[in-house]
Amino acid sequence: MTSSKKFDRVDRTKSGAARALRGLKFMTKNVGTEGWSQVEKRFDELAVEGKLPKTRFSQCIGMHESKEFAGELFDALSRRRGITSASITKDELREFWEQITDRSFDSRLQTFFDMVDKNADGRITQEEVKEIIALSASANKLSKIQERAEEYAALIMEELDPDNLGYIEIYNLEMLLLQAPAQSTQITTDSRVLSQMLSQKLVPTKEHNPIKRGFRALAYFVEDNWKRIWVIALWLSICAALFTWKFIQYKHRAVFHVMGYCVTSAKGAAETLKFNMALILLPVCRNTITWLRSRTKLGMAVPFDDNINFHKVIAFGIAIGVGIHAIAHLTCDFPRLLHATDAEYEPMKPFFGDDRPNNYWWFVKGTEGWTGVTMVVLMAIAYTLAQPWFRRSRLNLPKPLKKLTGFNAFWYSHHLFVIVYGLFIVHGYYLYLSKKWYKKTTWMYLAIPMILYACERLLRVFRSGYKSVKILKVAVYPGNVLALHVSKPQGFKYSSGQYIFVNCSDVSPFQWHPFSITSAPGDDYVSVHIRTLGDWTSQLKAVFAKACQPASGDQSGLLRADMLQGNNIPRMPNILIDGPYGAPAQDYKNYEVILLVGLGIGATPLISILKDVLNNMKQQKDIEEGMVESGVKNNKRKPFATNRAYFYWVTREQGSFEWFKGVMDDVAEYDKDGIIELHNYCTSVYEEGDARSALITMLQSLHHAKSGVDIVSGTRVKTHFARPNWRSVFKHAALKHPGKRVGVFYCGAHALVGELKRLSLDFSRKTNTKFDFHKENF
Repeated sequence: MTSSKKFDRVDRTKSGAARALRGLKFMTKNVGTEGWSQVEKRFDELAVEGKLPKTRFSQCIGMHESKEFAGELFDALSRRRGITSASITKDELREFWEQITDRSFDSRLQTFFDMVDKNADGRITQEEVKEIIALSASANKLSKIQERAEEYAALIMEELDPDNLGYIEIYNLEMLLLQAPAQSTQITTDSRVLSQMLSQKLVPTKEHNPIKRGFRALAYFVEDNWKRIWVIALWLSICAALFTWKFIQYKHRAVFHVMGYCVTSAKGAAETLKFNMALILLPVCRNTITWLRSRTKLGMAVPFDDNINFHKVIAFGIAIGVGIHAIAHLTCDFPRLLHATDAEYEPMKPFFGDDRPNNYWWFVKGTEGWTGVTMVVLMAIAYTLAQPWFRRSRLNLPKPLKKLTGFNAFWYSHHLFVIVYGLFIVHGYYLYLSKKWYKKTTWMYLAIPMILYACERLLRVFRSGYKSVKILKVAVYPGNVLALHVSKPQGFKYSSGQYIFVNCSDVSPFQWHPFSITSAPGDDYVSVHIRTLGDWTSQLKAVFAKACQPASGDQSGLLRADMLQGNNIPRMPNILIDGPYGAPAQDYKNYEVILLVGLGIGATPLISILKDVLNNMKQQKDIEEGMVESGVKNNKRKPFATNRAYFYWVTREQGSFEWFKGVMDDVAEYDKDGIIELHNYCTSVYEEGDARSALITMLQSLHHAKSGVDIVSGTRVKTHFARPNWRSVFKHAALKHPGKRVGVFYCGAHALVGELKRLSLDFSRKTNTKFDFHKENF
């Protein structure tokens, strides 16, 4: 790959050069924005005997995360001034600060050149280039670039030193810096005008009238949440009606004259408990919900994607009902009955016997008492361990108690519901104040939901029993991600965006865990990518590590299962799958234009969508070629709605790009019409314009121009640095697709949900492009 390219003097007025001139900043908006006064203050705090040591220079100027880079910067500035000491005075620090904050590009370029030119001879050798590449890679947490620093140094020398002089000078570096970004800065005049018009339209207009402002905010809230509102309103209305009905009923009974409003409150709460204990099972009937959202139009009015959130809301309602019921009985009803006069107790004899209970223990030891107390204890355990602090092990507990938290504790405690429902039915049968069977209505509430849920569980058991799958490939990628490729069971059909439950009996015969499917419906295998974060996933990785051999050559992680040969093949863990189940991402087929956003491992369901779109492109191409050859025009295949896809993947680690490297390369190879637009973002790399990432940017442009491969991701897709400007992303889509409805699908941590949802609403209201936001958190 010999380059014949010669560098000419660059015209700094051109758009690419003008953009580059704003770069190469040592002090960015994230570093040192406080100004000299703050730096001076830190000098006074950090100085030793009136001088600032080199080891504290990074902290003083605000480069806390780049100590090595700051150290090299210190050396370069010292060399320029002939300072040989490892510490500097305040006046010298002031000179350093003025130089690194100088807005002149020539000054910044000279500083950067001095950092590379270790011997200050005005020339940079290949060894010096190698050192600064390794330093930049280290500052940006790019370990793979650091490992190949020598190879990349040779590439830069080959480009900048075509005459093999053995060195480069400052003008070579300037030309590389100014020419590198020129390719990505072209924008048509029409697009620029449209962009400016859209920006003006999106400027927030403040309503000064508080009543109008409040009414508009309320109207927006109802517009965005009307599905949730009517469901919650209906639920609250039913609960209130049941409570009121039972409250009034008991107010007109003889028991009211003894126990008063305590018994009416307890019985009203008990009626809501019967209803909620039945209702809470429905949101977790996954097969039923998947069928309803896929085969019916109910999804237009029912927010099926919020099934787990509704499950949690009902659980909170149950907690309130249990609290009212238990407190009213234990602290009010029973004490009143014990202290009632003989005349007051007379109407109570049919319910509590001729002999009045003589102590409080009489109530507790009875069937009604011990079943109620046991239920409260079991519910409290399950409810507590289901909270995020315990389920995700966020609490800093002592080691013995730590074992009682985490997903395993949540899973096992939640299955106490079997005992709770048994006790609930018994408790509802042995009632003090209702002796006739048709007035004991607990079983009537529970019958249908329990039968439906039992059928769901039986279906899962039978279905997973014959869906034992063969493991085709196992790999462990950087970032502790375990990829499993398994055989596709006969008759197993799914849509991209859906998920399956995975069971490994070698880890736990009972636990099933959900994972998004990363293969496409057209693939002859089923794949999932599992990040090892919790108890079960860590054990799963350990089980496969024992069964598989280490990778060799250029393979990632563990050896492919189908490549193991010989008589000593270890037994692979037994894997069962159950599903598929519906998820928000599967609705992408309803949109011509889709905007996919994944954070880290959250890209998994979106990768399946990309592969499905890619497979459709290939199939359409084959059909078109077949029609040309044979003249067949009666293709009955339903047309694929999606004709434009934007994919934004944001990840912290360079190694994460290996997870889906094959998919990225396939898209780059087959998508000649530009249907899929891929954007990878590595947030460990400092933003464009930062001196710490300047050399990485230069190297990326050079390598991609020569080989078509990105040095950060290792794919054909060029990686962006830092975080995306999401407003610009939505603006780009709005400009490209006026009058269209864009499906926005997000999967990842909850932190980004608010911003993406707000932008979807903002652009939908202020442009003629409508953005429908769908989220999936983990």
